[in-house]
Amino acid sequence: MIPVAACGEGLLKAYPEQSSSGTAMSSTTYVAPAPAARAPLGTPGLVALAVLVIGTLVLGSIYGARHGALFLVGGALGISLYHAAFGFTSAWRVFILEGRGRGLRVQMLLLALGVLLFFPVLASGTLFGEAVKGSAAPVGTSVIVGAFMFGLGMQLGGGCASGTLFTAGGGNARMLVTLLFFVIGSVLATIHFDWWTSLPSLQPISLVQSFGPWGGIALSLAIFAAIAGITVLVEKRRNGALEQAPASPRQGLSRFLRGPWPLVWGAVALVIFNFATLALAGRPWGVTSAFALWGAKGAQAIGIDPTAWSYWQTPSNAKALQESVFADITSIMDFGIIAGAMLAAALAGSFAPSLKIPLRSVVAAVVGGLLLGYGARIAYGCNIGAYFSGIISGSVHGYLWAVAAFAGNILGAHMRPFFFAERQIRRIDG
Repeated sequence: MIPVAACGEGLLKAYPEQSSSGTAMSSTTYVAPAPAARAPLGTPGLVALAVLVIGTLVLGSIYGARHGALFLVGGALGISLYHAAFGFTSAWRVFILEGRGRGLRVQMLLLALGVLLFFPVLASGTLFGEAVKGSAAPVGTSVIVGAFMFGLGMQLGGGCASGTLFTAGGGNARMLVTLLFFVIGSVLATIHFDWWTSLPSLQPISLVQSFGPWGGIALSLAIFAAIAGITVLVEKRRNGALEQAPASPRQGLSRFLRGPWPLVWGAVALVIFNFATLALAGRPWGVTSAFALWGAKGAQAIGIDPTAWSYWQTPSNAKALQESVFADITSIMDFGIIAGAMLAAALAGSFAPSLKIPLRSVVAAVVGGLLLGYGARIAYGCNIGAYFSGIISGSVHGYLWAVAAFAGNILGAHMRPFFFAERQIRRIDG
């Protein structure tokens, strides 16, 4: 089965009727708050807005208009992720533990829209006259092991790759711990990367190349429909009826600006902005390669030479290590996601970081972050680069990643009670 995020503490303050996947939390009844008067942006919101505007202009002037535009696309992704509370961790856990599949069905919609938009373009090889390519990777042992580690890390760390970024940007202090160890785990994986890639594997397999764009679309839609159908059967059997979307305390323009968005809005926005990334960068959206780069830069700062590791000896990685992180497309999009989520949290009136984090929760963030970082590198991506972008690129490794990561989530979901009390679980990620 293929399962989407972790909503941070700040999100539950803003949108108490929703979990991180947009799925209403079944164990407790929440009453949606009455619409409040529009709150000012405040200092966090103004800072985030300034960063997005000035960053776009400065990056555009130094590295070119496309570079600046990609930073702005990152900001739009951050806003969309936060306002739709759209991620991967909570939806997977809710289905595993409670059999509720609304979040998974929206994920299937996300992937369906993606293949409809991406497959014809990837088959042609060009978009607006520029060369483009999908996110494809080998199908092998490292993907299975890495994705399983990542899935386990999702539940312990409290988020996936995109979820960690947008909840940290939205003011969740615990997710900063997860992000730090996500980075550390990523760079540790680059030390052993050549060993993992030497394990048995097949060359990248593309549904677009194997079946053509329309055959690939038909096969993909059939898979997504089957998964959605399974979630319906499971949910009706375990809960009697399908869960309905919670009512929103805001409507119209206020809801668009301040949230919460319906999950479907989030899915549509993520597909559109991923397509914008393809048009501007020549490849789909990714997240975690930047974390390895940040970790390698940090290693250099404390006197460790990562150039001795084979991962950093490939031309593209060696070039990235020599240049500023602001020259790296994935990095500037990640920075944009953080700034965009911070702006969205301010608009929602929920940016209120707290450093009161229970010790067990910190331990889970450390362990989860390490698993997330290490797993993403050896699996050729995360929930974005391998699952979302991989599948809508037609790469079979994306499907293998999803199955292995779901298995890791099953283990992680059953380990969470050791690290979190029930109330803490809801406050961290739904």
